[in-house]
Amino acid sequence: MKSNELLLDAFGRIRETVAATLEGVSHESLVRRPAGTGNSIAWLIWHLGRVEDAQLASAAGLEQVWTSQGFAGRFDLPLPKRDTGYGHSSRQVDAVQAAPELLLEYYDAVHRPTVEYVEALGDGDFDRIVDTRWDPPVTLGVRLISTIADCLQHAGQAAYVKGLNPNENPRDR
Repeated sequence: MKSNELLLDAFGRIRETVAATLEGVSHESLVRRPAGTGNSIAWLIWHLGRVEDAQLASAAGLEQVWTSQGFAGRFDLPLPKRDTGYGHSSRQVDAVQAAPELLLEYYDAVHRPTVEYVEALGDGDFDRIVDTRWDPPVTLGVRLISTIADCLQHAGQAAYVKGLNPNENPRDR
C-alpha cells in the first residue's frame, strides 16, 4: 500500500464519521452543548471542515472551498470570513448553527479536493516544506497527519455528543 492510499483511507474515515453523525440528527442535538459549555455537533463538524479546508488549500496552493464555492455566504455566520474556529469563545460556538444537510454538503465539498490532491501525491512529496513558521519547519506529510488527527478527534467528539441523546442513535430505535 502506498502512503497516499493510507492517507486517503484516513480522510475517508473522517467523511464516514461526519455523515453518520449528521444522519437523522435533530436540531436540538445539533446545537446542544454538553454541560452547557462543550462544543456542539454543529460547531464541531463546521470546525473540522474549516480545518481540513484551510490546511489542504494552503498545502495544495488552492483557494478554500469555504470562499470559492460560496459556503461563507450560505452559512452566513457572524464571524470573520476566514475564521476556522480556533480559540472561539462560548458566544462564537453558539453562533455556529446550520442544518445537517448544509454541514454535510460543505464537508463533502471540502473532501473532494482533498481526495484529488492526496491521490496525486507520491512518496517523495511528503518531505516538501509547507510551513516555515515552526521549528522545525512543517512538511506536507506532517501537515496531512496533523489535519487527520485534529479532524478525527472532532468527528469523534461530534459522534459522542450525538450519542448523549439515546433518541438520536438509530441502532437504539
